[in-house]
Amino acid sequence: MLMIVLDVTVVNVALPSIQEDLGFSQSSLAWVVNAYLIAFGGLLLLSGRFGDILGRKSVFMAGLGVFIFASLLCGLAQTQELLVAARFIQGVGGAMTSAVILGMIVTMFPEPRDQAKAIGVYAFVASAGGSIGLLAGGVLTQTINWHWIFFVNIPIGIATAVLAWRLLERDEGIGFGDGTDVPGAVLITSSLMLLVYTIVKPAAEDGWGSISALGLGVLSIALLAAFVLREARTHNPLIPLRIFR
Repeated sequence: MLMIVLDVTVVNVALPSIQEDLGFSQSSLAWVVNAYLIAFGGLLLLSGRFGDILGRKSVFMAGLGVFIFASLLCGLAQTQELLVAARFIQGVGGAMTSAVILGMIVTMFPEPRDQAKAIGVYAFVASAGGSIGLLAGGVLTQTINWHWIFFVNIPIGIATAVLAWRLLERDEGIGFGDGTDVPGAVLITSSLMLLVYTIVKPAAEDGWGSISALGLGVLSIALLAAFVLREARTHNPLIPLRIFR
């Protein structure tokens, strides 16, 4: 979790250097951050469900692999397009790992007292990542260059993957059963991605009261409503609505 949170703040510090090196305009520079947020926010819920279905360890390890690969692409990026695309992929990996961490903690520490301690450590590491990211971003950008704010994720990610592979017990998940709710997955992922896009795009470009922002917001809500109706009627819902009662 430290790596995921660190990556958000470390990029903010390096944005001026990235803009100067790759020639981003002021509005397009925001997409170095926004691309990550859209993927992360849009896929977090779906990733958690896939952790239940496929097994949390499998999803966690796959997410780490995606995040490490994307970090390498970000560090090697020499064009605006590659950096933004790699940041989106990085958000996918971040969502996959973050979505299953708490579930793994609860499984590994079934006793309430141990569980509370583990969650406390998790919360501390997550909060500390923001502060460490600000410091690390400034140091790496000034002493080497902005590429290393992404390269630093690689050894951290590999070390985490090795430890996770050895220490985490494999869980098979509940399986797909009669099949998974593909339409529901498409609806909720589209809705959440569009919602995050609606939030970040006006802030970067058009303004909150623009027609495009309002239209995207309405479309996002409509997709969410369609998802709820779908889950209420299907026999094998992606997210059983009864958990909210």
